[in-house]
Amino acid sequence: MTWHPRRKAGAALLLMLALFAIVGPWLAPRAPFEQNLYGILQVPQLAEPLGTDHLGRSMLARLASAARLSLGLALLSVASAAVPGTLLGLLAAWRGGWTERLTGAVADAVLALPGLLLVLLLSAFAPGDYWPLYVGLSLVLWVEYYRVTRATARVVLASHHVEAARLLGFGPGYIVRRHLLPELAPLLATLMSFGAGAAVLALAAMGFVGLGAQPPAAELGLMMTELLPYAAEAPWIIAWPILLLGLAILGLVLVSTGAPAEAAA
Repeated sequence: MTWHPRRKAGAALLLMLALFAIVGPWLAPRAPFEQNLYGILQVPQLAEPLGTDHLGRSMLARLASAARLSLGLALLSVASAAVPGTLLGLLAAWRGGWTERLTGAVADAVLALPGLLLVLLLSAFAPGDYWPLYVGLSLVLWVEYYRVTRATARVVLASHHVEAARLLGFGPGYIVRRHLLPELAPLLATLMSFGAGAAVLALAAMGFVGLGAQPPAAELGLMMTELLPYAAEAPWIIAWPILLLGLAILGLVLVSTGAPAEAAA
């Protein structure tokens, strides 16, 4: 299977962002929380490649820490939503009956509540903590995997290939591995890419309105809020978190390009 050029570009972009998140703190001259009030709003230079913020903190260190937090938490939320959502979708399609009705009712109940509102409600219980954001995003995202998996699995399980496999005595493990997963894999990969992008944006939005990470944590949305008053005086410092957020979303969108078509080929 050959990858679309856009997917290659997206994967390369995400790899560079991951390397920046991992290696960035080692390259930064100081820790992300270390202040230097004698060197505030410095322009990018050799000692500080990305300059310093309004408290003299290294923008390189803080951006790397923010990338690690935002991308890591988004990927964790997507993974923890994909696993139960996919398993419940397979169970509903396989068993049908009351099992499908019950899981479908739970999914509809979650969809009835706006996702961002659910995250806000959980964040209100523990402002500044990360677990409400993680749990809220996971509760919102699993429904998409459930609905796509259930709809696709129902079609595959009703096909002649699966019927022949059952008549030949093959068990559920073989049917899932040889018939269901090849059909589901590209769809789930696309959902995970878009889900990670939505999670990154949601985390940034929570930080921007003050309901996500709290100072002195380094998070993209929180950094935008802190640096916005200094945009006219030092526009480069607020440009960095915006650029990093845009590159992360762009990479995730490019990775999802053409996945179903490639699998069909």
